[in-house]
Amino acid sequence: MGEGRGLALVTGASSGMGRETAKRLAHSGFDVIVAARRMERLEELASQYKSMVPRRVDLSIPGEVTAFCEYLSKLSEPVSVLINNAGYSVRGGLEDVPPEEARRVFEVNLFSLIRITQACLPAMRRQRKGRIVNMSSMAGKFAFPMSGVYAATKHALEAVTDALRLEVAPFGIKVVAIRPGFVATEFNDVANRLSGDLMAKTSPDYKLLYQTAGAGVGKLFVNAAAVPGPEAIADLILEAVLSENPRMVYSGGFLSQEMQDKRFQLDDEGFYRFMGELTGLGALRV
Repeated sequence: MGEGRGLALVTGASSGMGRETAKRLAHSGFDVIVAARRMERLEELASQYKSMVPRRVDLSIPGEVTAFCEYLSKLSEPVSVLINNAGYSVRGGLEDVPPEEARRVFEVNLFSLIRITQACLPAMRRQRKGRIVNMSSMAGKFAFPMSGVYAATKHALEAVTDALRLEVAPFGIKVVAIRPGFVATEFNDVANRLSGDLMAKTSPDYKLLYQTAGAGVGKLFVNAAAVPGPEAIADLILEAVLSENPRMVYSGGFLSQEMQDKRFQLDDEGFYRFMGELTGLGALRV
């Protein structure tokens, strides 16, 4: 590792926001550990930067996460910037999501994040400095129908982030949440593939719900050009890392701020009615 700003770790670095963030950190003088499942992509990325080290880890497998954390704990130069970016979604009505799939989403989006953060915190405490950036979502504050399991992981992540922010502030460690809205990455393609053909698998009772909600949310994308790429979120992450006094939360991406504003303005019943109208499910009877 070279002499630079310090060592950063980016999970989910093989594509999308993680990949773009890793590139920006390297350009800014950080040594960067890039971690993900797809080693060939990590090696391709790391081949472009002398300061990058690729590490394969499947965050859905607790044993691999444990081994990765042991590796982190033995580094001669400890991680001073942690970007907990890895995450994915499985879509479907709650009745349609297999329990094993729900557990896997929580393993990747939450439990592995907790373990990796725990592995990095002792060195940050000793140094009395550090930066932890957790990739939440606008879904960390509300849930779209058919995305309840994913939103549940992000709601939990928001709770962990809020508590951790206060717990480590006395040690000079700053904790930031990023809440993207819709962003043009592989995320949606992966979610659709993992969710499978919902219309073929679901009960006839649910088919009209999927169609109605899909059409309602689809109307939001009439102006699809407004959906940014991962670079916009990577820029926010870099700001959160480099700023001396970062904001606690950064929002970006299509509809993120607008949807959060609506949620914060309305009480539970008001937001339920708003989402019912938005998705068409509020007045639907099957």
